[in-house]
This record gives sequence, structure tokens and C-alpha cells, in this order.
Amino acid sequence: MPAGDPQRTWFPEMLELLRARWHVDLPFAELIELRDELDTMLHRIRAERHIRPPVIKCPGCGHIGEAAEPDVSVRAMIFSLGRFDMAPAEQVKTLEKRWAAYRKQNGLDLYGESAEPSEAGAPACAHSNVAG
Repeated sequence: MPAGDPQRTWFPEMLELLRARWHVDLPFAELIELRDELDTMLHRIRAERHIRPPVIKCPGCGHIGEAAEPDVSVRAMIFSLGRFDMAPAEQVKTLEKRWAAYRKQNGLDLYGESAEPSEAGAPACAHSNVAG
């Protein structure tokens, strides 16, 4: 995959950081901090390299435009441990289940932040800001 691929999320320097900081007993608070660092790094890399998101067609309304910038979620980071051979599949599966339980118990979103209740009547498409 080319270095400037608009759909790319994991860059070599991000994987280096993940390899250096990951260990099996990493507490969830530190796992979330690591996710924050990786997400910041992803956005910095994409900005410095002028990598724009891919252009997509919204399946909901047909709008054609840039997709949302990719973010690193805690779950994506956990799955990357297996994808990039940093942890065995069974360990990844166990960690993913533990994360799901921890997330639910603590009312966290995909990124480890306090989940905000969704607004009723919010537009289905992020780009849809047409007043009704």
C-alpha cells in the first residue's frame, strides 16, 4: 500500500510506538492513553503528508465527498496487535472481550472517553445539515 494511501490508518512509526509500549498487563487507563497518542500521531502524519480522506458516495443520501478522517479506536488498536503479530490471536480475543466489558461497565465510547447520550433527531449523515 503506498505511503499516501487515503484509506491507510497504520503507519510504520505508529506500529513502532505500539510495539515499544504494548505489554500484556497494560492497564486499560494506559491502553487508552496509548490510543490517544496513536490517534494524535495518525492525524499529524496525515496532515504533514497532505493525505486527504478518500472520496465516497454516502449510501444514505447519495452525497459525494470526502469520507471522515480515520481515527484509532481502542478496539482497532487491540485488533492491530494480532494483525501485526504483536500478540497471539487468543490473547487479542481475550483482551477484546475484557475491553468490551470494561467499556460497558464504565460507560465509555469507542475511544475510551465518557460516552455522551446520542441526540434524538440528529441527522443521519454527518454532512447533512439541512434545516428541516
